[in-house]
Amino acid sequence: MPATETMENAMPDKPRTRIVGVGSALVDILLHENDVFVSRLCGTKGGMTLVEKEFIVGAMRSTENRPQLVPGGSACNTIVGVGRLGGNCAMVGKLGDDDWARLFREGLRASNVEPILSVGLGATGNVLSIITPDAERTMFTYLGASAEMLPEEISAGLFYDAAVVHVEGYLLFNHDLIRSVMEAARSAGALISLDLASYTVVQASQEYLGELAHDYVDILLANEDEARVFTGLKDEQAALQALAAQADYAVLKVGCRGSLIAHEGEVHTIAARGDGTAIDTTGAGDLWASGFIYGLVNGLSVRDSGELGSACGYEVCQVIGAVVPESGWQRLWHLRDDLQAQTQG
Repeated sequence: MPATETMENAMPDKPRTRIVGVGSALVDILLHENDVFVSRLCGTKGGMTLVEKEFIVGAMRSTENRPQLVPGGSACNTIVGVGRLGGNCAMVGKLGDDDWARLFREGLRASNVEPILSVGLGATGNVLSIITPDAERTMFTYLGASAEMLPEEISAGLFYDAAVVHVEGYLLFNHDLIRSVMEAARSAGALISLDLASYTVVQASQEYLGELAHDYVDILLANEDEARVFTGLKDEQAALQALAAQADYAVLKVGCRGSLIAHEGEVHTIAARGDGTAIDTTGAGDLWASGFIYGLVNGLSVRDSGELGSACGYEVCQVIGAVVPESGWQRLWHLRDDLQAQTQG
């Protein structure tokens, strides 16, 4: 586990507030279907499977339902959330040279996010996200150009003014790349946030993930399935403590029951917003991370950061996809301002 640093001393001369995301730049294809459809595709419900582009094309031909197309990718969702909250942020990734890439860049700029996006040889990647009636989503991912990002393209200069570098767990499929990102972030003096992304990712990277988390990660975010697979523990409190042994800030998200945050020997229980119902859980964990990390680097307490994260996660669960509507952001801005006023008061 890296040496503990607070947000105040991460940069001695002045506080840093910039948050940089690193991950796969993808376009989400959101499709409403039933469990039978997921089974026919041989998908593990609630998981993520890497596929070729032809698989997604074939799946789309086998449905009569019309999908929605939105900019996506786990780290991107989080950084867009930070940008909409008013944060200073950027996104590092790789796109193709096509219409979807242009849509992606424009979407980042519209959300107050600086694009740091190189161009690969392949097409812009996409994710078929199948949403079943219980609001669960099962993902089939074609990485495309996003998989062409190389370790040697990552340098500390990308993160020179970052308070936090937020890394999506899907990069664990490329051991050299994710280690290069974390080494560069550490060299730049940034704290490192890692979202475990999917329990299938954790299963595929168990041993390497443990080593990486111990050596580099300051903020570790997991849902209950990911935490159970990573720690081997079914009891939530025990799993949370096992996560806390790896990182200074350990977050365990427990769906409609809220979340638990362990930091400096204290556990904060954050209640879920609303009645816990969801139309679609796509992006829920990503937007939770938006509020939490934004709060930490902008002076909120751990609990208040968790409250803002919970509110962001709730708002995205009330719509299809990971794009919170303007009415939702109005509520989130009001909460942000209230929490910051209480901190300053």
